[in-house]
Amino acid sequence: MGGTGGIVTAVFLGIGGLAAYLAGVSGLVEARRIRRDGHRVRALVRTRPGATRPLLQFTTEDDRELVMEVYGPAGLPEGQEVWLRYDPADPREILVEGHEGRGRERAFVALGVTAVLAALAVLATT
Repeated sequence: MGGTGGIVTAVFLGIGGLAAYLAGVSGLVEARRIRRDGHRVRALVRTRPGATRPLLQFTTEDDRELVMEVYGPAGLPEGQEVWLRYDPADPREILVEGHEGRGRERAFVALGVTAVLAALAVLATT
């Protein structure tokens, strides 16, 4: 691959790789922040007909005693109780213990780095 086609390919690979890398790093930072600063509570797993992911019901620890319903990770059985941490500033932002999804963020980081390196290799051969 050479010339303009190689440069265009390298630019697309580089931009896509950078976006994937930043998304992965952002997800890891957000998960770390919620794990560090979030409030830990028990949540009840509920399912709704036709939903692909279960709902998690929990009560926040603030003065309002707000009952929240947020979507959790797939595969949690109806009626089970799970521990989660939620962001006190936005209780919809949660981490379910044991289902943090860090593998997904790490995969984005790895794919992003791979795409950027591929872009550099394409540029080097152009």
